[in-house]
Amino acid sequence: MSQSTLLKEPKQRKLLFSAGISWLFDAMDIGMISFIVAALAVEWKLAPHQVGLVAAINSIGMAVGAFAAGALADKFGRKAVLLWTLVIFSIASGLSALATSFVVLCLLRFVAGFGLGGELPVASTLVSESVPTADRGRAVVLLESFWAIGWILSAIIAYFVIPDYGWRIAFVIGAIPCLYAYVLRRTIDDSPRFLARQRTRKLRFGERMSAVWSSPHRRSTVMLWVLWFCVVFSYYGMFLWLPSVMLLKGFGLVKSFEYVLIITLAQLPGYFTAAYLIEKLGRKFVLATYLLLTGASAIWFGVATTEGMLIAAGICLSFFNLGAWGAMYAYTPELYPTSVRSTGVGLAASIGRIGGVIGPYLVGMLISGGTAVTAVFIVFFVAIVIGSMAVMLLGKETKGSDPDYMDYGLRPV
Repeated sequence: MSQSTLLKEPKQRKLLFSAGISWLFDAMDIGMISFIVAALAVEWKLAPHQVGLVAAINSIGMAVGAFAAGALADKFGRKAVLLWTLVIFSIASGLSALATSFVVLCLLRFVAGFGLGGELPVASTLVSESVPTADRGRAVVLLESFWAIGWILSAIIAYFVIPDYGWRIAFVIGAIPCLYAYVLRRTIDDSPRFLARQRTRKLRFGERMSAVWSSPHRRSTVMLWVLWFCVVFSYYGMFLWLPSVMLLKGFGLVKSFEYVLIITLAQLPGYFTAAYLIEKLGRKFVLATYLLLTGASAIWFGVATTEGMLIAAGICLSFFNLGAWGAMYAYTPELYPTSVRSTGVGLAASIGRIGGVIGPYLVGMLISGGTAVTAVFIVFFVAIVIGSMAVMLLGKETKGSDPDYMDYGLRPV
């Protein structure tokens, strides 16, 4: 089935678009945090390590949410968990507008992060299980492309809303997904593979955890945990600090938001090229290549001094990094059978969120200690190269394969 045929299948197109909108809202909320903390640093006179702490606490919530939602989705279904995580993060985001202190804001961002982190692996698992094998990778990368649209919307909101109306309004806008959860409940069905497994005995939580580390999947699990940690560590360390880094390089708040909006637009072609190449060249090649080019772009961005170099390096950083994210989300569910897939994906995402905790907080600590921006981006370059090497050395190609054939003697569905 070609890409055009996939998009003409009404049920699959409806699922992709519906789940994509939830993904869009997720990205919009996380993206707005990067802009809001830049504004809060000015209004509340936050130190750099406090700015990093807000992002870190958000990521701690995402780590807990990814782990919990992944396990729950294998027990109660992908759809139910997707809806509840959407409601949790949108309510917490809206309540963040009422925060009167730094501590209260951090508590609410933990709850919002729980929902955000839980939604992403469950949504990608749902889409991966609901399309034919030949289109599975492309469909998940296209789902991931909604992330770029959400991040672009967050940049637009930051540019046009925050300077004139304040950061609280941005959080109020972040509560909109709560209304969308009602629409989503009526427009999507649970995964056909999960529903088919309802006729067999469900594995208990301990059995699913053991299966993820059993001999058929141990190598893949090690690879995914290293990959996710490195990618999320570098992504959140770089992109949540992007507006603030612009300020450190001497640009004003509004000008920084404008540049980040331009850079963010490059995410879309990054996703679309990865979606095209992933079914042509395979998951391993696309993922490893895009990661290496992300690392090169990180070094370039770190040493950039002029406006032109900064924007060009930022565009390349967005293009390759988000293309790699799309490939990673497509690749991860393909390494586990249906019975443990959401648990395996959730665990990998949860380990990644630990990197998301460390990355932004580390940047805050380094900058507070007087470390140059160039040196900070060298750290991210090293992490990205390690992630790419893990894929090349430990990863296996999953293009066109069906992991249910290895599901401990259970019949594939």
